[in-house]
Amino acid sequence: MTLPRIYLDNAATSWPKPETVYAAVERALRELGAPAGRSAYREASEVERLVFDTRRRLAELLGVEEPRRVIFTCNGTDSLNMALHGLLRPGDHAITTVIEHNSVLRPLHYLESRGDLEVTRVGCDGQGVVDPDQIEAAVGANTRLIVLTHVSNVTGAIQPAPEIGRIARQHGIPYLVDAAQSVGHLPLRVSDLGCNLLAAPAHKGLLGPLGLGILYIGPGMEEALSPLRQGGTGTQSETDQQPDSLPDKFECGNHNVPAILGLNAALEFLQQRKMEGVRAHEEALTAQLLEGFASVEGVRVYGPLQAERQVGVVSFTVEGYDPREVASMLDATYRIQARSGFHCAPKMHQQLGTDNGGGTVRLSMGPFNTPQHIKSSINAVDEIAASAR
Repeated sequence: MTLPRIYLDNAATSWPKPETVYAAVERALRELGAPAGRSAYREASEVERLVFDTRRRLAELLGVEEPRRVIFTCNGTDSLNMALHGLLRPGDHAITTVIEHNSVLRPLHYLESRGDLEVTRVGCDGQGVVDPDQIEAAVGANTRLIVLTHVSNVTGAIQPAPEIGRIARQHGIPYLVDAAQSVGHLPLRVSDLGCNLLAAPAHKGLLGPLGLGILYIGPGMEEALSPLRQGGTGTQSETDQQPDSLPDKFECGNHNVPAILGLNAALEFLQQRKMEGVRAHEEALTAQLLEGFASVEGVRVYGPLQAERQVGVVSFTVEGYDPREVASMLDATYRIQARSGFHCAPKMHQQLGTDNGGGTVRLSMGPFNTPQHIKSSINAVDEIAASAR
């Protein structure tokens, strides 16, 4: 008998998507078949309307008053690169943390290796949480940017982003939040976070398709941020100069219309479910998983170990097994799909002490997971751990 697929890799990409997302992508390709902002016939006008509606829904989700401040990008990594390369200049100092994803670490390392940038990487405690006082202590006269991931993609720990936002404001320093693991999972508003820039992909918590990202650009930041690309926008086509207005200053070339329309359907789904409801569902599953793992001998869980202090991301190791072996057994024997390794966050694993053991196994939940999925996962890990004892 073929076991049902239990997908617990939502921190990598969400699956399944709401049925309306599949329908919206297909409609974009089969029925509309038009670019955004390039023509005025009926289907093109409908695409333009839906693209704006997606921007409006995102602004509403993030508590942004002006939808034009939500920029569409190629993916979350592209959003972060636009912010980092667009803002930082030779001689600047940036503050970040060891919990960051490589989408932050690598651009900063690249700029640092060229001699253009000084970077301070603040540590975290044993639960993977950053101390805002250490961020403030790192501020210098040439500090140009503070970069923080809102939620660790390894431990699921929710960071004190609002406190760090207050520090950034007090010192007049731009503040970039990587919301890859928080937007769509937690109710959040950019005003509460205190950030000037916020980057996220569409395909994780937002439940949209791959190949699309967003970048929120706060008031005044559009002047400080240099665009990385120039090209056609469908506006001011009579001049060879890139428009200065939002969003055109940072959006050029054809939009990924199928992905944007799919995201629009996903946002409507999230609005109907309400973010508080999504959060409550995933928090309950996280609590169930943490409680179950606590009674399994040989399993070590990394992170806060309190569902209210993290999202539905739980990393663990099993004594006697390499994380890759555990993930392979979960898939091959139980049809439970997890991720193993370093999760593109090497410094986080150095901090946790898992860098020499192959990282961790990560289970990550989404709105379509159920208590039965979690129960099956606990039982499976219990059996794997027992086989090593």
